[in-house]
Amino acid sequence: MLTRWVPRSLLARMLLLTLLAVLLAQGASALFWASSLRSSRNEGLQSAAHNLAYSIAASVRYFSLLPPGYRPLVLEQLRNMGGTRFLVSLNEKRLDMQALPATADRRAVLDSVEAVLRERLGTHIPLEVEFVRPGELRLFNGGLALKELPRSWAHYVLSFEPLEPPVLVAQIRIGEGEWVYIATLMPAPYYSLDEPWIPVQQALFIVFSSAFLLLFIGVLIRWQSRPLKRLSNAARELSLDVHTPPLPEEGAQEIREVTRAFNSMRERIARHLDERAQLFSAISHDLRTPITRLRLRAELIDDEQVQVKLNRDLDELDLLVRGALQCVKDTDIHENVEPVDIQALLEHLVDPYRYDDPPRAALLGTVHKPLLGKPLALKRCIGNLLDNAIKYGHRAHLQVEDDERQLVLYVDDEGPGVPEQNLEQVFEPHVRLASDRRGYGLGLGIARNLAHAHGGEVVLHNRREGGLRVTLTLPRA
Repeated sequence: MLTRWVPRSLLARMLLLTLLAVLLAQGASALFWASSLRSSRNEGLQSAAHNLAYSIAASVRYFSLLPPGYRPLVLEQLRNMGGTRFLVSLNEKRLDMQALPATADRRAVLDSVEAVLRERLGTHIPLEVEFVRPGELRLFNGGLALKELPRSWAHYVLSFEPLEPPVLVAQIRIGEGEWVYIATLMPAPYYSLDEPWIPVQQALFIVFSSAFLLLFIGVLIRWQSRPLKRLSNAARELSLDVHTPPLPEEGAQEIREVTRAFNSMRERIARHLDERAQLFSAISHDLRTPITRLRLRAELIDDEQVQVKLNRDLDELDLLVRGALQCVKDTDIHENVEPVDIQALLEHLVDPYRYDDPPRAALLGTVHKPLLGKPLALKRCIGNLLDNAIKYGHRAHLQVEDDERQLVLYVDDEGPGVPEQNLEQVFEPHVRLASDRRGYGLGLGIARNLAHAHGGEVVLHNRREGGLRVTLTLPRA
């Protein structure tokens, strides 16, 4: 199932693997860095919370030791002088406010502050410590909001514009109907306790470094794979024309070696085909003269029975030579590769049989665009299949299926079909199942060889309703 999602191209696979490697490496390093940073931050946060708690405890003890009549005067004096890092007030009751949800960092700070306060002020003293959003903060006995107070009273202590960090509020009862109210912000750099595990800067660094790395690797792979693409195209076209100029040896050392080996192989194949053509031409020239001379000598033999036998042997020998030469000639067609109008080719091949009564050939389907190949070779390939269907199956029904990937031609006949054990054997030279018809037994073999030369295939199978179906597949790539 996973193979369906794996890219096919080398560039896409390398980029995918690089992206996975970068994400894993960056993710692992970011987690390690974040874990180390988190541990260091927790230590600093605990130290800041303890120091803040000791200061709050000292302020509460200071006010609790003052005579009740002096406490409002001291508070007024502090406000007029600019105050301290705390906003301090004396209330008659505890103020109710909506506390922020207790995250891990907030809970740790609250536990530390409360533990220090109870240690310094007593374990049984009523107190409450919580974090409140600035908009939910209430002050003094009347429950005033922060924005309703003069800026000189509280904003210099509890405002950190444009941010709105949570406010730590401690309310401690120091007597009957007397509550000390202390509000403050966490010291720098702990204003906000909601920082993500991985800071935004680190996440942006991972994204941009991965993007630049993928860009450079993509350019590198595309640059290095260009010779491989040329090599692939040349290998695909080798079956159509071996007499092509050698590929330039470019790219990395390994790609140069592969290109050099391919050029050497192409030269050997071209030399072998040329030598084969010369060999069969020489055989044709050398055999025709003695066969003709033997026929003349056979005419001089008085015994007619011997003469008939000798002529029959010479006919068989001539048939074998002609068949071998025809096989070489039909499968080794030297043509240039060009766009071929298959639809026009099919119409041309089927047209002579349409006027028979009844018609012996019919064409269904349409070829949407030309196919790259050798015109004469394709004509002989399809012509052999059509002739075979009409010759042995009386009628031929051609059906075309065309798409962006391949062209498929089905040639159905109305004959007796082929025994299952002979479906592959009929492609071999000189194999003929019907002994009552003339021929060399080369048509199907030549058609398959020409299809192979175009990167295609010819297969046979018997139809359920009777007759033989020949399937010719030609790739468009």
